[in-house]
Amino acid sequence: MPGRTRPEDRECPLSTTIEHIGEWWTLLLLHDAFDGYTRFDQFQENLRISSSMLTSRLKTLVADGILERRPYQTNPVRHEYVLTEMGHSLRPVIVAMAAWGNARLAPEQRSMILVDADTGEEVEPVVIDAKTGRRLDDSRAYVFTAGPAAGPAMRARYTA
Repeated sequence: MPGRTRPEDRECPLSTTIEHIGEWWTLLLLHDAFDGYTRFDQFQENLRISSSMLTSRLKTLVADGILERRPYQTNPVRHEYVLTEMGHSLRPVIVAMAAWGNARLAPEQRSMILVDADTGEEVEPVVIDAKTGRRLDDSRAYVFTAGPAAGPAMRARYTA
């Protein structure tokens, strides 16, 4: 996706995140990985993705440190793709995206919901500030601003 990134976006955390995981197949691969899929044939069968596209996406996720490629069979050698710590840290992003999609549907229209594994009760994912516990979905109460490492373009964006 380098062609889509403007020079001033290179320091933006949203732009750099999208560069790593913003592609359609990548998000679906991550969703499958969170559901326990690890093997090439599992991903391919579930997503009905071409071998070449799947190979490309898995290589990128491994190169980005989101998945780790591990041999699980020696004769012939076969590999599985396991979430790394960085990969696991993306789960709240996927959960938030699914919750956003479900929030626009009536409960009876939802094909997938998040539940507490112990109780089976449906949960409502929200993004909160760890310090205060306040929800971060109010764009008047919480705003972005230039951080300490911001370059001129980022500072100009948030100076207005």
